[in-house]
Amino acid sequence: MILIDKPYVSDFLKETLEKTQIQVIKTPFAEKELSGFSIRFVTEQEAVNLFDGSAKVPLYTNSENAIEWVENHLPRSAFAANNKLFKNKILFRELIKPMYPDFFFLGIPFDELDELDISNFSYPFVIKPAVGFFSLGVHIVENAAAWKNTLVKIKREIEIQKGVYPEIVLNTSQFIVEQNIEGDEYALDCYFDSAGKVTVLNIMHHLFSSGKDTNDRVYSTSKQIVESNMQKMETFLQSIGNLANLKNYPAHVEVRVDAQGKVVPIEVNPMRFGGWCTTADLTWFAYQFNSYEYYQKGLKPDWNKVFEGKENSEYSLIVLDNSTGKEPSEIKEFNYDKLIQNFNNLLHLRKVNHQKYLIFGFAFIETSIEDKSELNFILHSNLTEFIS
Repeated sequence: MILIDKPYVSDFLKETLEKTQIQVIKTPFAEKELSGFSIRFVTEQEAVNLFDGSAKVPLYTNSENAIEWVENHLPRSAFAANNKLFKNKILFRELIKPMYPDFFFLGIPFDELDELDISNFSYPFVIKPAVGFFSLGVHIVENAAAWKNTLVKIKREIEIQKGVYPEIVLNTSQFIVEQNIEGDEYALDCYFDSAGKVTVLNIMHHLFSSGKDTNDRVYSTSKQIVESNMQKMETFLQSIGNLANLKNYPAHVEVRVDAQGKVVPIEVNPMRFGGWCTTADLTWFAYQFNSYEYYQKGLKPDWNKVFEGKENSEYSLIVLDNSTGKEPSEIKEFNYDKLIQNFNNLLHLRKVNHQKYLIFGFAFIETSIEDKSELNFILHSNLTEFIS
């Protein structure tokens, strides 16, 4: 069953719902958004009755906005309990303490950040909202001198982001300070089946322009990336699933792998894959299997077949975040035509209203694993050449 909500439902997801006839909860938003498609709707009350009964039904949301519906309609469900556990990064760190007993973290109200004594903290450390989304408000503090400037940036970002996402998705009243995790960063789409066993649907390498970069600009997947990381990621995810007793539950998980090969979690994003229908759509554009359908039907990728003919290709999701230094109101338009001239094989372009959502869109591209020039260009660009 799928519960959809704002801000975005991709055409691919809509077509999937029509083709597969996966049940969709008939909220007012879903009915309006899926108008014109032949959808297998169930009423909100039918969905509540089903999940309150003994039926074991997988539930997926395209957006964390839908978590509010789960809280209101299924407050005693395992979905609601796990959503709270993973959405709040402080609760999540408490959960995994047995796995990482020496990991430093501290919850702090936003109103107390100015008075926070950081004299005994080890550098660098990370500060971010305890309930966050899209790396908004995430900063690496390199030294004591940078702390005051970081606070200024956080306050400015809070003011800009006010009202963009509901509080259940982005809440800046509470922050978490935690030790910086060294190593390569990866994003994983996965689900836990009715028996609690994990299935990994994709592994993406999160690229950064520098050690201080915290943006969500480039995520890449390939045969080499998936195969070299699969075993340790499955082991790590299963440990998380066992701690939380996850069943019929999808997640988008962000981790880092240190020099010794140890997987350290950054966060678990509940009940969904990548936001804005990104990473789930990427598996289709790249590998031609449908992550939405695989979760709902309990299917597993046959990676040997998936990679046939794709051994030398890399597939990337490009997040066109506003890194121009300009306020949204200062930007008249974004030149998408000029942007796509920089990519030899654009698989899909998704345009977004930057005035409303503070990002310009998403691009899905294919490149050669031997040629990193396109990825390096977009990774280091602040996108000012594409705005007017």
